[in-house]
Amino acid sequence: MSFRPQPPAPSRPNRCQLFGPGSRPEIFAKMAASAADVINIDLEDSVAPDDKAKARNSVIAATHDVDWGRKTLSVRINGLDTPWWYRDVVELVENGSDRLDLIMIPKVGCAADLYAVDALVTAVERAVGRARPIGFECIIESAAGIAHVEEIAAATPRLQAMSLGAADFAASMGMATTGIGGTQENYYMLREGQKFWADPWHWAQAAIVAACRTHGVLPVDGPFGDFSDDEGFRAQALRSATLGMVGKWAIHPRQVALANAVFTPSDAAVAEAREILAAMEAAKAAGQGAAVYKGRLVDIASIRQAEGIVRQAELIAAG
Repeated sequence: MSFRPQPPAPSRPNRCQLFGPGSRPEIFAKMAASAADVINIDLEDSVAPDDKAKARNSVIAATHDVDWGRKTLSVRINGLDTPWWYRDVVELVENGSDRLDLIMIPKVGCAADLYAVDALVTAVERAVGRARPIGFECIIESAAGIAHVEEIAAATPRLQAMSLGAADFAASMGMATTGIGGTQENYYMLREGQKFWADPWHWAQAAIVAACRTHGVLPVDGPFGDFSDDEGFRAQALRSATLGMVGKWAIHPRQVALANAVFTPSDAAVAEAREILAAMEAAKAAGQGAAVYKGRLVDIASIRQAEGIVRQAELIAAG
C-alpha cells in the first residue's frame, strides 16, 4: 500500500443513471418516480439546437417544481466546443434550486476542461451565495480523454463520477463500429476454427476505473445502445461490475431494473461478506493475520472486499 492511500469515493448509490432529454419536461416526473439512483437531464445531444434555450428553462423549472425524492439530480450541459455551455452553467447555477446536485460535463479531453467549468461555477456560486456546492461528473468520449484520464480524475474536488461514452469514444478512436457498447462482430479471436468474442471496451473501462479509484471518483459505465437487447445489456453490465464500476447508464426506462439488478449485491453475497468479516474478527482475536473460510484463505485484502460489499448494500438500503 502506498504511503498516500487512495481517497474514498462519494458514499451514495449510483447503480443506474437514467437519461432523458431536457426538451421533454412531461417525462421529468416519471423519471423522478423511477428506480434509478441518479437522474440525468440532458441539454446536449438529445436536444436540437433551436430547442436549447427552451430546454434549459424547463430544466431550471424542474429543479424547483419536481419532487426528486432522495435521488441524485444531474444535468448534462453542452460541450465546451459549443456556444451554449456557458449559458447552461450560468443559468443553472444562478436560477436552479439547491436541489441540483451535479453538472455533467461531456467530451472532457483534459484537466483544463474541468478547470474552466469549475472556475465559472465557483464564480456564479459566490455571486448568488449558493449554500451547497454543485458537484461534477464527466464523460470520457475521446482519444484525448482516455490519454489524460488520470489528470482528469484529479482535476477538481467537485468531481464525483466519471463515465465512458462509447459512441463518441469509438468515433474519436476511429473504431470500425457503429454500435454503442457491447460486443462487436469483428472483434474476435479464432481458435481451432471457433470464434471467441472479446470486449473492445475493456481496456478503456479498466483505465477509467484505475484513475477513479486513485482519486476518489465513482467509475460508471455509459450507454448500451440496443435497448431491446436485455441480455446484451446485462452482459456488459456484469463485465463492468467485475472490473470495479459502480453502475451504468439507462437510455430507456426498461434498462433501469437491469442495471439495478446487476449492481445491487445479492443477499447471498452480502451474507458471505459478513461471514468473512466475522471470520477475520475471530482470527484477529486469536492473534492470526488470516483465516480459512469455506476452504479458502482470507486476509486483510479480503476484508476490504467484504467491507465494500456490505457498505454498498447498506447505502442502497438507506436510499
